[in-house]
Amino acid sequence: MDVGMMMIFSSYGWEEGSDALMWEEELRLAEVAADAGFDCLWSAEHHFNDYSFVPDNIQLMTHLAAKYPNIDVGTAAVILPWHNPLRVAENAAVLDMLSGGRLRLGFGRGLARREFETFGINMDESRGRFDEAAPMIVNALKTGFMEGDGPFYKQPRTELRPRPTHSFDGRIYAVASSEESVISAAKLGAHVVMFADRPWEMRLPGIEKVRALHREFHGTEPPVPMLTEFVICGTDLAQCEEEARQYQGKFVESNFYHYEFLGDHFRTVKGYDSYQQKAEIARSAGMDGAVTGFMQAASWGTPDKILRGLEERRDLIGDFELNVAFRFGGTPLDVAERGLKLFAKEVLPVLKSW
Repeated sequence: MDVGMMMIFSSYGWEEGSDALMWEEELRLAEVAADAGFDCLWSAEHHFNDYSFVPDNIQLMTHLAAKYPNIDVGTAAVILPWHNPLRVAENAAVLDMLSGGRLRLGFGRGLARREFETFGINMDESRGRFDEAAPMIVNALKTGFMEGDGPFYKQPRTELRPRPTHSFDGRIYAVASSEESVISAAKLGAHVVMFADRPWEMRLPGIEKVRALHREFHGTEPPVPMLTEFVICGTDLAQCEEEARQYQGKFVESNFYHYEFLGDHFRTVKGYDSYQQKAEIARSAGMDGAVTGFMQAASWGTPDKILRGLEERRDLIGDFELNVAFRFGGTPLDVAERGLKLFAKEVLPVLKSW
């Protein structure tokens, strides 16, 4: 199994220091992971808020690729509606050249109204912008030329310089929580990226659909999905449960806040119907119900408990890549580092043998 570490850079629920200190401590975890046998370092893209602040994850991954030459780097994800696709392709080509073909390029379309509004971009356009930009970027990294004549991106045929050096086959990822995003990911031939925010039985139909659509669109077997989750790992089960309820719970709270899941705006935003359903579930279950559901989907506890849960998940959905965050919802550095090191020592070797 391929296992990466996810970097959130979140200070929500964390009151110990500055943004610079948060970044310094998160980069400390990257150093530990790079030396511990993980396959890839991943990072989100978010702006303006303590939920997560990584305004340019390609820039961050360029730094990490230079520091740690024996591990892949990945974006989970570059939010395409907020970027010019030509610039994304150029920056990806440069990073991939500098890293010797170690970039895994993940795309997303964005979900937070506050980020779209601050950038001055109409959230109704997010699906159209994503579906237009993503294939332009993938094709440019394949052919060395970008062009487009869609409603959002009028791009004359332009050569990328430096030219792409390595094939991106098998290295394209796309976040997919809605049915429309599943279809988009399948068209790209991408690894679908899903998050541990609901029981995996609820995710299974989307995973099965993307597999079927990939076979239909490409005539090949689909790449395995990448499941991203938020882990508390320790030797004391009762302590881990208490920490999971506190820090995974605070992360759920930060989701409610940042994405405004208790609001009603998803009902009127084009292409976000599935999130309106999630918002209605969140309102009916309340915070306690949402935290309990999150804890059922995510991994926490002793290495043995975590492994048994992941084995049950594999039995349900088949093979997958795993992307694990150890710091979120105000998790102190010592708790995150303890979990990362114990996971690397006792969980990671078993997963590698699968």
